[in-house]
This record gives sequence, C-alpha cells and structure tokens, in this order.
Amino acid sequence: MLDFVKNNFVHVAPILLCAGFAVAIMFERWITLYFRYSMSGRAQFFDKVRQLVLSGRIAEAVTFCDRYPSQPVAKVVKEALLRTQMPEEVIAHGLEITVSELQQQVQSRTPFLATIANVATLLGLFGTILGLIHSFEAIGNASAQQRSALLAAGISTAMNATMMGLAVAIPCMVVFSIFASKTNQINAEIEQSATRMLDIIKQYFYSFSEVEARDQKSDFRRRVA
Repeated sequence: MLDFVKNNFVHVAPILLCAGFAVAIMFERWITLYFRYSMSGRAQFFDKVRQLVLSGRIAEAVTFCDRYPSQPVAKVVKEALLRTQMPEEVIAHGLEITVSELQQQVQSRTPFLATIANVATLLGLFGTILGLIHSFEAIGNASAQQRSALLAAGISTAMNATMMGLAVAIPCMVVFSIFASKTNQINAEIEQSATRMLDIIKQYFYSFSEVEARDQKSDFRRRVA
C-alpha cells in the first residue's frame, strides 16, 4: 500500500485530503454534539426553572440559564424568559426563530461527512479507471512475455485506488449515521424545550391571575364590610 501511495501520489492525494477533512469534522462534531450541546439532567433543569418562574423570580431563572452558555436547551429557555411580559404570540414567534437558528447550528457540518464519503468513492473509481487505462496502454506497447505482468500490476493499482476510496467512505457513512441520530435527538429536545417553556409561562400567568383575582375579592369584601 505504501508503494502504491508513493507511485500514485497524484491520484491518492485527493483521497487523503478527503480523509483529513473527514477526521477534522468527526472530531469537531463529536466534541460539539456529545459534550457542548448534550445536557444531562434536563428534568432537574426544568424543575428548577419552573420553580423559579412560578414563584415570580424571573431574573433568577435567567441567571440560572446563564450557567449553561453553550446548551441549546438553556438558550431556548432564556429566550422565553426574556419575553415573559410580552403577549403569547410574541413569545411563540420568538421561540420559533430561536429554535430554527439553534437547529441549524446543531446540524451544521454533519452533512459534509456524507458528501466526503461520496466524493472519496468517486475519486477511488476515478483512480481505478486511470489505472486500467495506463495498464492497457502499457500492454499495447509491451511484448507478449511482459503483458501478463503489466496487466497484473495495473489491475492491482486500480483495485488499490478503489480500496482507498472505500476505506475513507465507509467510516464516513457510519459516523454520519451516528451523528445524524444524535443531531435529531438534540433537535427534538430543543423543540420540546420550547413547548415546555410555553406551558410554564402559561402556568405562571394563570397562577398570577388567580392571585390577583383573590386579592381583588378580598379587597372588595373589606370595602363592603
């Protein structure tokens, strides 16, 4: 294989370049999806936010979200908290924009792995065709005794090109499937977070209305008495 790389570096270099880009993207996506964007203890996080919001401590809830600056879920919650005093339609519209932006960030660069896999496969096939062309040209100009050896060497070179392309493409497709599944999971969590925050804010306004109504009734009774 090393001899093949040395003797056919012009054909191999694009495949190796694809492999380099793929490794860089895999590393970046692994760190981002499994560490930066993945939140453990989401249930406890929302329990804390609900407790703060229903007790009227909105500023404390915003500060609590700031403890998770890289978490998409926390960003959705913070955006909802900052719009708490606005009409429900404004809150929902703001959350839709935030969810869309965050989902684009989560799934960025992951599709490049599928593209690299396809390109690496095509580059391998391209090297295979070039190897066969050179092999047949050499056979046409060689003696009868040399043809079998040249044909075997040309086919070996062609197959090595295909193998290198597939060696890059197969891991890319496997990792792409894994990352795509993780991306879908995080995107679902983002959408669920927006829905849960709308529900928490509605609970907050309902409880606030109930308290205000009780205060008004008590004040009316005092005046009548």
